Amino acid sequence: MEALETCISYWEDALAAYRSKDGAGPLAVLGPEEAGFCNDLQQLLELAIELQEHSEMLFLDERSVLFKPEHGIKEENGLDTDLSGGESYASAQDQVGLSLEKFYSSDIKAVADLREFEEFADYFPDLESYPLYQAALRQLENGGIPCRTLRTDLVKCGSDGEYLAKLHCLRLAFQHLLRDHVNYIWFVDAGRQILADLLLYADKDPKDFLIGYEEMLQYIQDPVNWRELEEEMSSRGVKALTFYDVVLDYILMDAFEDLDSPPSLCNGKTALTTAVWSVLKAKRRRLKFSTGFMAHFYTISEQLSPLLAWGFLGADELLRDTCIYFKEQVIGFLTDIFNFQKCKYTTVEDLALDVLEKLKIRINNICQRLSAQS
Repeated sequence: MEALETCISYWEDALAAYRSKDGAGPLAVLGPEEAGFCNDLQQLLELAIELQEHSEMLFLDERSVLFKPEHGIKEENGLDTDLSGGESYASAQDQVGLSLEKFYSSDIKAVADLREFEEFADYFPDLESYPLYQAALRQLENGGIPCRTLRTDLVKCGSDGEYLAKLHCLRLAFQHLLRDHVNYIWFVDAGRQILADLLLYADKDPKDFLIGYEEMLQYIQDPVNWRELEEEMSSRGVKALTFYDVVLDYILMDAFEDLDSPPSLCNGKTALTTAVWSVLKAKRRRLKFSTGFMAHFYTISEQLSPLLAWGFLGADELLRDTCIYFKEQVIGFLTDIFNFQKCKYTTVEDLALDVLEKLKIRINNICQRLSAQS
């Protein structure tokens, strides 16, 4: 609340700088850009003041369930509980429960209308309803949760801690899914179909891709190769051998990030393809295991990377729209599975079912798009 009040004060000062001394109106010398800025700043200020009023009712009104005295809530043991993190997670949960019990047992009728804040429900979940997530928070506090890259903002988590706890849950969910042979076959078939259809959509023969895809599957399925695979992934910062960590985070998201900030490109599709193949060839020469997972991955990349590079960065608008749609579906799937409202973080089994449902929806969307465009 204090920070918001400070912001409002600064914005008011900034707006006043563009007004005449007597406050009668805007200065006559304002150009179009400055006038537009003033208008935007005025709207921002009005929204901030409205937010301040709602927040005062929610947090500072003694009748509100979320009201907290200045020095914290006194427990019977005499400890001050600071819900911003001064006490442990478990203590904070106890205090929330205590506050709710006090609220529901009273005869107060006028309280803050929490329905106005339903859009923020995912940031203030009832954690008692998510025992799997609670266990992940304990794991985070006691032993930590390893992670190659924090994607907190991308998946719309409220904090890095929330992202890491949900990541731990999702790793367990994907492991649970892929232990089922039926699910494993579906994952394999879905990946093969989408990538082959994408090549066909771009008028490319998928034969070499399909051969490379099957060879990579054979490599993964052989337990003899698992130690080698783990060493390769570990050297690249991958912390867990799960579908999320290897396929979604390392392969897909890194590829999207590379395409978001590309180097200067060669002119023409042929030149771009040659440049991509040259890069992959150089990377292949540096591999520790010449027939390992990354070697198989580069074989597949030789077929797909030029297409994606041209799709995102080239002049073919239809292909670019389709590639962008593919990226949007992948990121949409990630935001879905990291959302309390769309996936149940209650048990590994419940979460796995929700993840599979969301994945099937996105896969179906992509297949329909490729089919319709073709």
